[in-house]
Amino acid sequence: MEEMVEQAELLLEQNDPEQLREYLNNLNISDVEVLIGELPEYGPLFIDLLSINRSVNVFRILDFPAQERILQKLPGAKITEIIKELPPDDRTSLFSEMHADTVRVLINQLPPDERKEALSLLGYNEDSVGRLMTPDYITVKKTWNVERTLQHIRKYGKDSETIDVLYVIDSGGKLLDDIRIREVLLADPETRIGDLMDNRMISLHANDPQEEAINVFRMNNRVALPVTDDHDILLGIVTVDDILWIANEEYTEDIQKIGGTEALDEPYLEINLFRLVKKRIGWLIILFLSEMLTSTAMQFFNDEIAIVIQLTFFIPLVMSSGGNSGSQASTLIIQAMALGEVTLADWWRVMRREILSGIMLGVILGIIGFFRISIWAQFSNIYGVHSMLIALTVGIALIGIVLWGSLAGSMLPILLKKLGFDPATSSAPFVATLVDVTGLIIYFNIAMIVMGHIMHPAAAHH
Repeated sequence: MEEMVEQAELLLEQNDPEQLREYLNNLNISDVEVLIGELPEYGPLFIDLLSINRSVNVFRILDFPAQERILQKLPGAKITEIIKELPPDDRTSLFSEMHADTVRVLINQLPPDERKEALSLLGYNEDSVGRLMTPDYITVKKTWNVERTLQHIRKYGKDSETIDVLYVIDSGGKLLDDIRIREVLLADPETRIGDLMDNRMISLHANDPQEEAINVFRMNNRVALPVTDDHDILLGIVTVDDILWIANEEYTEDIQKIGGTEALDEPYLEINLFRLVKKRIGWLIILFLSEMLTSTAMQFFNDEIAIVIQLTFFIPLVMSSGGNSGSQASTLIIQAMALGEVTLADWWRVMRREILSGIMLGVILGIIGFFRISIWAQFSNIYGVHSMLIALTVGIALIGIVLWGSLAGSMLPILLKKLGFDPATSSAPFVATLVDVTGLIIYFNIAMIVMGHIMHPAAAHH
C-alpha cells in the first residue's frame, strides 16, 4: 500500500496528469478508494482523472464525508456525469445525507442548461418548487454593515438573477430573513444588517407543490421568494417569471380538463390527429354510456308520457338548464380552488351559497318558462287541454333542476379533491351528464304530482 501511495505522490510531483490517469485507471477500484483515504486532498483530482465508469464505481464505495468533500471540489461537468451515472438508490441516499450547503455549491457550479437537469436528479419531484430554483441570488450576514454589504453586491450582483432582495443567512447557511435592497440603500453606511431585519420572512419549501407557490406569490406581491429545506437551509430562490410560466401551464391544463379532454402536451395544431382523437374519445365514451341512462329513465315513465305527450316537448329545455347551471357552478368552483380562494374546509359555505343562488336562478327560469307556455297556449292549441298544468310542471321542475345542477356542480369538484383526484378532470361534462339523468327523474316526478289526477285514472285503467 505504501508503495502505491509513493507512486501516486511521485506522479503528482511530476505534474503529469496523463501518466497519473493511466496509473489510476489500471488500479483496482478498492485500491483507488484506499489512495483517496491516504491522500484526501487529491481525492477530487483522482476522481476527475478516472474514466466515468470507474469514477462512479469508486465514488459509490467512498464513505459519505469523502463523497461530500469531493463533490465540493469537482468541476461541474464531472459532477453532472457522476450524478447521472450513479444508480438511483445510491443517488437518493447521497442527496438525503448531503448538507443543503453542498447541494447549493453543486448547483452553483453547473451551467444553467445543466442546472435544470441536476435539479431533477437531486430528487425533487417534477411538480415541486425545487425544480424551479435558481442559485443566482445574494446572501449577506447579519453582522455586516451596510457599506460592506454594498461592496459585496457590487462584486457579485451581476451574476444574480435579482438583486431586489438580499437573503440573510447564518454561518451554517440557515435563512434568517430577507431584506429589500431599498432598505439597505436608504440606511446609514454603519447600520448593521441585523438591525434592518424585521423577521417577517416568507419562504417556500423545496418539496412544496408548484401550485401552492403560485398562491404564495399571488398573496405576497414578491418578485422572488427563497426556497429552503427541512432545516431552513437556503437552497435557492424562485422568481416570479418562472411562476407566471407555471401558472399559465396549470391554467391551460385545467381548461382542457374542464372540457372533458385529457390535457394536451403539445400545441393543438401540431398534435398528431390520432392522438387528439385518443385524448378525446375516453371521456366521450364514458359520457355516452352515462347518457344512455336518460333513455332508461324515459322508458320508466313511459305510461305517463303516453298520456300527456306534450311533456316531451320540454325535455331538452329542462335537461339543458340543469346541465348548464351545473357546468357554470363547477367551472366557478374549480377556478376558485385553483386560485386558492376556496378550500375543502369551505364546503358548507359553498353549499349554502349554491342553494340560495340555485333557488334564485331556478325561480327566474321557472317564471320565464311558465309564462312562455301559458301565453303560447292562449294563441295555439299545441299544448292540449292541460296547458296550464304543463306550464306549472315546467316552472316548478326548473327550480328543482337548476338548484340540483348548481349543488352537484359545486360539490363534485370539492368531493373529487377530497378523494385525491384532480377536480378539473371530471367536472363540466360529468356534471352535465349527472344532472341530465337526475333532471329527467325530477321533471317526471313533479309532473306526476301536478298532473297525477289526469295520469292515474288512466294508468289504473291500463
